[in-house]
Amino acid sequence: MLDIYIFFDGRCAEALRFYEQVLGAKVQALMTYGQSPMPADPSCGPINPDHVMHGALSLPDGRTLMASDSPPAMYQQPGGFSLVLQYPTAVEARRVFDKLAEGGNVTMPMAKTFWAEAFGMCTDRFGKPWMVSGGPLT
Repeated sequence: MLDIYIFFDGRCAEALRFYEQVLGAKVQALMTYGQSPMPADPSCGPINPDHVMHGALSLPDGRTLMASDSPPAMYQQPGGFSLVLQYPTAVEARRVFDKLAEGGNVTMPMAKTFWAEAFGMCTDRFGKPWMVSGGPLT
């Protein structure tokens, strides 16, 4: 089984709450650096105690999306991947795609393809890339 762990630059709690609403998920864990029983590693530089050290989002399909805020000196903008969502219908895919794209950037508008009724790509308001498809062609 493969689950995903993504990093944010100080907006992890906001992102997880947004994904919770958009994806019909449930935040299962949200621990800040200030709540950690371990002191911060000085090699990471100063860390905001209100930033998320570890978060977990339980998705409707039973999978888990985990996330945290990287220490500022260690954060790198993600590249070379996309988070992928697949839905049984084009209607569901379009609904989620439209919400993820709000405040972000559509890189490929939702359209019919040779493998799905609807497929689109976007980068959300938090800088995370998504590929969303729904409804197999019959």
